Amino acid sequence: MPAAPSDLIFRHVTDRVSQSLADTPVVMLNGPRQCGKTTLAKQFAQGMAYLTLDDPAVLDAARHDPVGLLRQLDRAIIDEVQRAPQLLLALKLSIDQDRRPGRFLLTGSANLLALPHIADSLAGRMEVHTLLPFSQSELQGRPGDFLQRAQLQDWPICNPQWATPAVNGEGSMVVNALAGGYPEMRSRASPARRSAWAKAYIQTLVERDVQDIAQIEHLSHIPRLLEVAAAHCAQLVNASQIGGQLLMDTRTVEKYLGILEKLFLVQRLPAWGRNELGRLVKTPKLHFLDAGLQATLMRLTPDLLIKNRDRWGPTLETWVYAELRKTLAMNDDAWYLAHYRDKDQVEVDFVLESPLRQIIGVEVKAAASVQTQDFKGLRRLQAHTGRDFITGIVLYDGDKALRFGDGMWAVPLAAL
Repeated sequence: MPAAPSDLIFRHVTDRVSQSLADTPVVMLNGPRQCGKTTLAKQFAQGMAYLTLDDPAVLDAARHDPVGLLRQLDRAIIDEVQRAPQLLLALKLSIDQDRRPGRFLLTGSANLLALPHIADSLAGRMEVHTLLPFSQSELQGRPGDFLQRAQLQDWPICNPQWATPAVNGEGSMVVNALAGGYPEMRSRASPARRSAWAKAYIQTLVERDVQDIAQIEHLSHIPRLLEVAAAHCAQLVNASQIGGQLLMDTRTVEKYLGILEKLFLVQRLPAWGRNELGRLVKTPKLHFLDAGLQATLMRLTPDLLIKNRDRWGPTLETWVYAELRKTLAMNDDAWYLAHYRDKDQVEVDFVLESPLRQIIGVEVKAAASVQTQDFKGLRRLQAHTGRDFITGIVLYDGDKALRFGDGMWAVPLAAL
């Protein structure tokens, strides 16, 4: 494993990347722009050339003579590889001639393997890791143990580590969530400056990266679609309703949402269900992968949300979604993340299902207190799943873990 400079925040995926480079010819770091992929990749740069396809000359060579470009390289880091998908076929040829592990470390700001024009997936030759913006446990310099604690129901009444981290001296759950997880955004000195960064970031993605991965006729629709998606955050996806607001047909809405997913801006959270539970509603929910970007699009500020808590719920839920995604990604087992809703409109915000089909339910409450009725959806899920149900958790804005009956817990949001 490389030694990171002392001023860098340790990323949990580092060990996995190091292991992959030890036995796999090509390793790919996928994730949104500005989330720290290049910084992490350069920690492995010893003995490797570094190329970025944001350099026009390198990009031109990669597009017009990818084989010739790779012929000059023994081992290399290649940044923003989604800008020249032709490189993947040339990489396959190079790897088939020399299958030494750790030859190429790629980064991409789009979900490369989901792009329709990719010539080759490098199946059997490449391992892919996803790097998202900072998780809360990374920011606090400790391992993400939420899933392990949930499985064991190991919740001490109080825990000093459950203090909400301060952002440039400001320390509340609202301020922390709206600061997002992007390193540059969190470094800004005030909510206004963080919002300004987020606006510029979104504009850059729309003007450049969307065109890199898809040829669309009406690029001007993307900013408006993002705003509407932010307003529908944590709700069931209704492409027809969204299309009606934008004067777009349902098929176009679905296509454009897919583009935003490939850029790691939004994600559709599937509905959980088992074949025998036909009563469940199957429509996915829409979430952002960073609450700071969603809040910027909604023009939300800490002062506004502290005064008007009704607006806080969807942003908090999408913040929890992103944290759960990062937590599950670091687990050796492939956990499935979904939401639960039945025809009676009883719902649970998040269902975590293990490979053995064991269930953890997570409900999010934007308040500092918890009551018995807050566990209604979790108890319905428990009744449906029987012995497979491990625990139900209501995450709330408090500082104590409290037990509410068999397997039911109220747990501070800061436990994430």
